[in-house]
Amino acid sequence: MNCEKQLAMLKRLQEMEFVAIELNLYLDTHPCDEEALNDFNCAAEAIMKLKQEYEAEYGPLMNFGFSLSKSPWQWVEGPWPWEI
Repeated sequence: MNCEKQLAMLKRLQEMEFVAIELNLYLDTHPCDEEALNDFNCAAEAIMKLKQEYEAEYGPLMNFGFSLSKSPWQWVEGPWPWEI
């Protein structure tokens, strides 16, 4: 297993989630800022793409129906992202 690549993918995903959260908070007080809304939508799309790429390579990020799985119990095969 290539832990460095997996960690890099997780870090990129966390960075994009941070961007989306910050933009979400900004948009709570500036709902008419079209540029910020566009940036938020781009971040959300990037998050979805990164999650799909990560899960295709390493398995689900979450269990309980939040992620697709190649096999019914793939999520137990670990390690979980926080166990790396």
